[in-house]
Amino acid sequence: MMIFLTVLATIFIAEMGDKTQLLLVAMAGKHKISHILTGTWLATAVLNLMAVGLGAALGSFLDMRIIKSAAALAFFWFAYNALKSDGGDEEEKEVKSKFGPVIGIFTAFFIGELGDKTQLSAITLAAAYTNHNIANACYVFLGCTLGLILADFLGLVVGVVLNSRLPAGILNKLSFLIFAFFGVDSLRIALGLIFGENHPAASALLVILTAVFVLLCAAQMVKRRTADQNSAKRK
Repeated sequence: MMIFLTVLATIFIAEMGDKTQLLLVAMAGKHKISHILTGTWLATAVLNLMAVGLGAALGSFLDMRIIKSAAALAFFWFAYNALKSDGGDEEEKEVKSKFGPVIGIFTAFFIGELGDKTQLSAITLAAAYTNHNIANACYVFLGCTLGLILADFLGLVVGVVLNSRLPAGILNKLSFLIFAFFGVDSLRIALGLIFGENHPAASALLVILTAVFVLLCAAQMVKRRTADQNSAKRK
């Protein structure tokens, strides 16, 4: 149950403010709710089967030190990109299909989510938690699927009720904080596995690498603020 809840929360947060969630906001005014739910849920199931299968395979061959290090890098990258993005640069891609709206919605959602940070998170979580156990793989799959469905359902509700976009700026800031926390925690575990728990070298590297990440984020914030100021002056 702890694996299920951890995976669900991680995937839910990863999807908040993502392009596929915003895509559902746009779809809400164009298609029937039943068509949207059918198409997106089918795509979600297929995507997570792929992600959990790949993650489980990686978990059978990779050392946990490698997995945790990769997870730390991934979460830091997601956090940095959440800080970098203002939520308005995602392009809506409408896919039309002669087989009906469900196939079109499935295709749009599948393409939008394939290789996205949410699926990469699912692969990482599967590699970390499956541990040669079919029951754990099922928990990871259920957590990934439900987390993605809940987050995207929220986007759909907002689209139906407000017929507008989510407050992506707020969601991006929340995503940054959560991913940064997960990044630091994964890095702490990875360094503990490499050097030994409570080893001075592990603690020193954790502080140094975290400081580098903070400096990169601060530089990005300054760059963003300068760009916004220059844009405001041109207007």
